[in-house]
Amino acid sequence: MFTVYAISSKTRRYIYVGLTSDLEERLHRHNSGYEQTTKPFRPFELIFQRNFPTRVEARAFEKYLKTTRGKREVLGI
Repeated sequence: MFTVYAISSKTRRYIYVGLTSDLEERLHRHNSGYEQTTKPFRPFELIFQRNFPTRVEARAFEKYLKTTRGKREVLGI
């Protein structure tokens, strides 16, 4: 199972959308500063998650969620 997720910085206006097979570990990596992309924006809170049975389906939804339209329709941003 694969999870598409969105996290929001608690200190700055920044939302990151990603895909993982282990959400708990991935959130730990973001909040611990292991990921260079999100390190300057720590700490984060999970604002969205959706599970998919295959990586192909999850990747397609992740790409959609990274668009302006996807963020507006799904996340309400």
